[in-house]
This record gives sequence, structure tokens and C-alpha cells, in this order.
Amino acid sequence: MRIGVVVNPIAGMGGRVGLKGTDGKVEEARRLGAEPRAPERARRALAALHDRLPDAELYAYGGEMGASEARAAGYDPTVVGEPAGEESGAADTRAAVEAFLDADVDLVLFVGGDGTAQDVAAVLEETETPMLGVPAGVKVYSSVFAVSPEDAAAVVASYERTERREVLDIDEDEYREGEVHPELRAVPLVPVAEQLQSSKQLGGGTVEALAEGVAEDAEEGVTYVLGPGSTVGAIKDALGFRGSPLGVDVWRDGEVLVRDGSEAAILDALGDRNVVVVSPIGGQGFVFGRGNPQISPEVLNRSDVEIVASRAKVDNLGQLRVDTDDTELNERLRGWTRVRVGRFERRMMKVV
Repeated sequence: MRIGVVVNPIAGMGGRVGLKGTDGKVEEARRLGAEPRAPERARRALAALHDRLPDAELYAYGGEMGASEARAAGYDPTVVGEPAGEESGAADTRAAVEAFLDADVDLVLFVGGDGTAQDVAAVLEETETPMLGVPAGVKVYSSVFAVSPEDAAAVVASYERTERREVLDIDEDEYREGEVHPELRAVPLVPVAEQLQSSKQLGGGTVEALAEGVAEDAEEGVTYVLGPGSTVGAIKDALGFRGSPLGVDVWRDGEVLVRDGSEAAILDALGDRNVVVVSPIGGQGFVFGRGNPQISPEVLNRSDVEIVASRAKVDNLGQLRVDTDDTELNERLRGWTRVRVGRFERRMMKVV
């Protein structure tokens, strides 16, 4: 087995000294006496891996970005590159992962937090190469991490299949001020195993919370085309008007422009920036083509799309569907998309 190993040596340094993260705070963390956490956790994971897979071929970035820890665990890694400066950064992580792809590794094992996961996923997300994280950051919200360094070794040595899982990250400056707004950043392939952690879920997740989140995010000057159904109906209520429960309404800047509109009325009301807000049909998963023909290809070609759904509905839907009578539009809508399931939270679902 060929494994690429990359370590973010400064990940997690800010935690013990109360900085709630290390992004932009490395020197301050050091002044406060912070010690690196990631290298030791990397050594633990790799030592456990060596016990299970001593003959694995390891590829690593130089120094404490992987090579040193691999040697300490008993491996003789192939070094694929060196950090560009004295302090490693995101560019080094991405360069390491690109080198691993050139070496045709079977998996990328990284050590760090959500920021490191985001850097690794940025390179891997459009590939079939899986990634797995050894948790070492202060905030580890993503579901691409094993529960512990030793669990990571167990997963690498035993997994048989992969699935797409969420990489989440937050703004650390907001986090330090008490604001926690996780954002979905990527959905890479990850080994399937019981030893993986779930992604961080925040903020209730009720339809009411979802509706309030959409209303809070409504932008001035943007025209919102609001589809039928109870979930979008809750959004209409949160925006301050009684919508048509089975029809399509158009709203902009506090004003209802169209109520229970036809395709022509919707098209006439569109502005420079437009967002179609819809919820899939429960049990079927159709987003377009069932129950909302007024939201025609012509409307969609002039609009962005936001899909919203309760967590319960999403849990019962394996995938989403579209049937717009426009084959090119159908193809453009297919693929992975974000579905808003709460005030802040989003999940990735596939449109087929």
C-alpha cells in the first residue's frame, strides 16, 4: 500500500494557551509558551500503523511535515519535497498532496485540523484518491478525521471502501469572539469505518431555524423566487408575508412582487440577481420537474439555486432529482450540491 503522509506541524498550538486556534497566531502562541502538538500525534499514528502495515510504502514531505515522524515510527519514507520556507504553510500542504498524486498513492494521511483538511481536500476533491485525518487541531469539526491517532492507523490498515464526507471550517477570529458558523468547504472521499468522527452539528436544525437563517441572509437588491411547500412556506413567514402554500411567490427588499405566479409573471419580476429557493419533494427527492413547473428552464437560467430541507427529509432521501424538460440544464444541475438544513448548517447531496 502506498500512503502519502503530510503533517501540519503548527496545528493545534494555540489551543492550550487559550488562542482557540493557530491561524495567524503562531508567533503569539510561541510567546505564550505553546508547544507543537501535531508531530507527536503523527508519530503515534505512524507507530501504530507500522505495527499493522510495516511494509507499507510511505511518501512524505520533508522534516516535521512528515518525513521525521515517519522515520521515528520505523519507516524509510520517500521524501517528495521540502517546505518552501522556515515556517510551513498551506501552500506546502497542497504541494505535498500534489506530489503524492504524482506518486500515485492509494491514500493521503494528514495530521492537523480543519484548515489542513481544507488544504488537502482542495487538491483531492475532484480525484478518486481518499484522505484521512489524524486530529491535531484546536477545532476539528469535519467528518474526515479518525477519532484518535491510533484509530487512524486502524482505519488505514483495514478499510475496504470509501464515501464522501464533509470538510467544515470556521472563521477563527469570529470563533474567538464567540461566534461559531461552520461552513462546508469540500466533500472528499474518505475511508468508511466506525472509527471516524461525525461532523460538528450546530444550531438546532429545525425548519424554523432554517427559515430564520435564510431570512437573515437575504440580500438587498436580490430577487427571491420562493417555491411551494411547507419548508419554503416557513421561509416566507420569516420574511414577513403569507405566501401561497402550493404556488410560487417572488419577493425582493421586503416587497412581494408576485404571489402564486405563472412562469411569465416570474420572468417579468426577475432582476439583475435572482435566487430560486426550493425544497425537494419528500420521498421522491425531486427539486425541479414535480410540483413547480412555473420555475421553468428560462427562470433557472437567469437564477442561482438554493435548496433547503429539514434534516429529517434529508435523512430519508439518498439523492436529489431534476426533470426540467431541458437536457442541458438537467446536466448542469446534476452533481454534488449544498442543501441548507439549518440556520447555518449545510449538507452535500448528489443531484442525479
